Parts: sequence; structure tokens; C-alpha cells
Amino acid sequence: MWPFSALPIVQAPMAGSQDAELCIAVCEAGGLGSLPAAMLAPATLRDEIARIRAGTDAPFNINFFAHQSPAPNAAAEARWRERLAAYYAEYGLSSFSPGVTRTPFDAALCEVVEALKPPIVSFHFGLPAPERLARVKATGAKVFCSATTVAEARWLEVRGVDAVIAQGREAGGHRGLFHSDDLDAQPGLMALLPQVVDAVRVPVIAAGGIGDGRGVAAAFALGAAAAQIGTAYLRTDQALTSTLHRAALARAQDDATRLTNLFTGHPARGLMNRFLREVGPLSPDAPAFPLAAAAVAPLRAAAEARGEDAFSPLWSGEAGALAREGDAGEATRRFWREAQDVMRGLAGRAS
Repeated sequence: MWPFSALPIVQAPMAGSQDAELCIAVCEAGGLGSLPAAMLAPATLRDEIARIRAGTDAPFNINFFAHQSPAPNAAAEARWRERLAAYYAEYGLSSFSPGVTRTPFDAALCEVVEALKPPIVSFHFGLPAPERLARVKATGAKVFCSATTVAEARWLEVRGVDAVIAQGREAGGHRGLFHSDDLDAQPGLMALLPQVVDAVRVPVIAAGGIGDGRGVAAAFALGAAAAQIGTAYLRTDQALTSTLHRAALARAQDDATRLTNLFTGHPARGLMNRFLREVGPLSPDAPAFPLAAAAVAPLRAAAEARGEDAFSPLWSGEAGALAREGDAGEATRRFWREAQDVMRGLAGRAS
């Protein structure tokens, strides 16, 4: 029995592509809405949580990154800027100013959690330090975290998480890896999910390539307690997905995505574009996460001003072609109806 929301549908937190509005729509439809906080200042996070609470009485999830900020590496950053120099010249750019980046779960963000007590707090890239995690749990929040391997899932259970998000290789956005950066050692969801279910006692949330009710039903058949869906929400009315990103999703096919480190320095799955074709998808020149982002941001802005997605991070899972337009709340209800129809059909065949 899924204890965290009325429907066992979790909306994946998607930094840069959503705010409180998408979270509220999913919550009001019975799913578990999420808000990504890795790119939010503490004051903005407070405001967004207030918006959520004003819009719904249902439980919701606030998501944080738990990475370690890398030490500055002037040589690596200079090498990256040199790699991008021809593109800077093409777009008439001469310099860049570091902009918004991804912030790890620090003391200031922890204080917001302690003050506002969101019902669920989730983490990507492992867990924060034990003392900080204990402070989160002391608020009464349930803690979720992503795992890309069975070993990561076991590690999370030992440290007291309330649910493990089994993130298959198909998933869009950043890989939640934290034990190893060997991408070939991270299984797809169909292989990963049942092994994680067998390995831990806490509820397991399936994530990766789930774009409709058929995927939800498949996740349940493999033992999941809930299904997490991200890309399928990117074209909904409440998402902040750009026009260029929406258009790319609308024309996506099954072979359209790659894992890339070009945009942030960490492997993440997105749709192919010029940047990935010419520089990556994976480049040894990209600085450590999240330092690669600063030098790419001006190129993205300049290209988008011309109506080009050449340097845009077009995050998408492998099932991006299944994303539809429409209301996010209705999408949530549709995912559940479709899953129930599939499961009833399978039960009928077995009888």
C-alpha cells in the first residue's frame, strides 16, 4: 500500500522546467507533486512552499541535491572556455558571468526545511551529511532518495530513508549516481527495479522511461510501490518548459536522447542538439559538476534569442515521444486510469 499520496504517481522534480504550479496540479489530482530546490535561493524556496500550501492541502515533496561542491579548478575552467571559444566568436560573445547554478543541501536550505516542515524531502546524488539528515528527519519529514544501482539502494536503506527511487538508465535529467560514475554499470529500469525491490524493505519508486499508464503498470508488475514520471509532464500546461524544448519533445523519437555532461559536468539525459553532436555527448573537457554550466549559459541565451536550441539542455527520458500537451492534473489521473486498465486486462488474461 502506497502511504504517501492518494495515487501512487510521483511527479519528478525538474529544475528549470517547473515551479509550484506543476506541483500543485499533481497534488490536487491525487499524485505526489514535487518541487526542485537545487536552483532556488532560500527566500525563493520559502515563497514556493507557501504557494504550494496555499494551493493544496495534499502532501508534497521538496527535492534537493546532495553533491559536494568541487574545489575551483582554474585550469579546467580555462580549458572548457577554450573549447567553447569558437562558439563564443560565432555568437559575438566575449566573456561570461557565472549565473544561477545548482546548490547542494547547505545550512541555509536545511533551516528552511526546519522552519517550514515539508511532509516529504527527497535527495539526488546521495544523502547530506548525517547531522544534516538527522535535522531533516527531526522535522517529521519522510525522506526519499534516488539510487541507480542495488548497492546504492542498500546504502540508502541502512541510513534510514523511507523510500528508494530506483532510477533506471532511461530516465531524463541528471543521473542520481553517487557510488560510481561508471554509466555502463547502471542498469535500465526493467533490470534494476526488481533487484532493488528484492534488496530493500522500504517502498521502491520506479523512475525512468515511464511515459503513460502502460509504464506505470509495468513498474507495479516488477514490485514498485509507485511510479515517478517526469518527461511526460514537460509538455503540460503547468510546466515552465520553453517553446524550443516543447517543440523538440514534440518531434522526439525513441533514439533521440543521449547521456551528456556538457551542460553541467554531470551525466544527464537529454535530446540531441548541435552542442551534443559537435562537442560530446560526453566530453573530458567539461569541468566538474556544476561548474560546466557557467560557460554554457551565455551560448544558450544567445542561441535561444535567435530561436535556436543548439545550446539548450533539452532534458528528456527515452520515452519523450509519449509526452502530451494538456493539463497536468488530468495527465496524473490518466496515468492512473491507464495503469488500472492494463492491470485489469492482464488479470483477465490470467483468469
